[in-house]
Amino acid sequence: MVNIREVAADTVWIGASDRRIELFENLFPLENGVSYNSYVIRDGKTALLDTADISVADQFMENLGAVLDGRKLDYLVVLHMEPDHCSQIRTVAALHPELTLVGNAKTFTMLGQFFPETASLPRIEVKEGDTLSLGKHTLHFVMAPMVHWPEAMFAYDDATKTLFSADAFGTFGAVDAGIFADEVDFERKYLDEARRYYANIVGKYGMQVQAVLKKAATLDIQTICPLHGPVWRNNLSWFIEKYDRWSRVEPEDDEVVLIYGSLYGHTAGAAACVARKIEEKSGRRVRVFDVSKTHSSVLVGEIWKSGTVVLASPTYNNGIYLPMHALIHDLIALGLKNRRFALIENGTWAPVAARLMREELSALKDCTVIEETLTIRSALHAADESRADAFAEAVI
Repeated sequence: MVNIREVAADTVWIGASDRRIELFENLFPLENGVSYNSYVIRDGKTALLDTADISVADQFMENLGAVLDGRKLDYLVVLHMEPDHCSQIRTVAALHPELTLVGNAKTFTMLGQFFPETASLPRIEVKEGDTLSLGKHTLHFVMAPMVHWPEAMFAYDDATKTLFSADAFGTFGAVDAGIFADEVDFERKYLDEARRYYANIVGKYGMQVQAVLKKAATLDIQTICPLHGPVWRNNLSWFIEKYDRWSRVEPEDDEVVLIYGSLYGHTAGAAACVARKIEEKSGRRVRVFDVSKTHSSVLVGEIWKSGTVVLASPTYNNGIYLPMHALIHDLIALGLKNRRFALIENGTWAPVAARLMREELSALKDCTVIEETLTIRSALHAADESRADAFAEAVI
């Protein structure tokens, strides 16, 4: 059954959601699936902006046929060559041999790697500031390298003031009947997933996001059409501010996130005690997570949100507890900065986890690790109350 939606004048969303997918990029767990957005502009010329993932190919192709309604497809504009958006290029080209491909130099290099058989298709190579006239609508191309692939670019339609933003401003989560952000409670339903998507997929490239945000600030944008998640037509400044903050890696709140690893429950008990003391002494909320039970991508998103991070780790094989070690490596790889860390360690005979975590965290830019460390010998007891209090005071 055809499922399309007009998002601006002459502009139609023809995407689809995959609610059965469990892992995005075979890495990141998805509780509520993901959408693959694609758009068609119907003017004197027709243009398709990106295709969709193979998992929704049938719905996508049915939608494309319905929106064209017998018209030929003049242009396929490729904003992003990642397979979840380019997988149907070969199929679309076979059904519409009259089309012209539009992309930049890096787009076409990647296109040849994925689909060498498309080499003979007509193509227009664009660069920063180039335009493509469809009639009443003119697309202006804005290069967005490393947001989050090197060939990524945006297209801005000056007729509808719509920004087609590739993977920027995207989020995990399927879209329902309401594909606009203002048709749902975005903050409740999508914000955490938008942050998790940004931090884990795009987070490493904050400088590049800042550069493209500066370009976008020169445009009069009324609608943002990303490749994942809801379309924005109202309150754009609220979400753009989030992206600006996330790309500067600045915390959103003064809450504390406490992440612990625990083999038998003793470090977990200490973490709960410390979390209570921090809340009682500061009035700040403490969000507590088990590093072994919570996926690293969720923890990264939580850390991206908060300014203060407490890590509690047992010593394991004379090292850091393995899931905690992996999380720290993720933070380093993603370029986390501007955070304040506090460390708790546990060890029955030779606790060294805090020292090793401190050494690892030193690789993070503009982050501090407070001097006060809470060391636990096997378990936290009433005799340790004053040390736990001192640690909580140091954290706040």
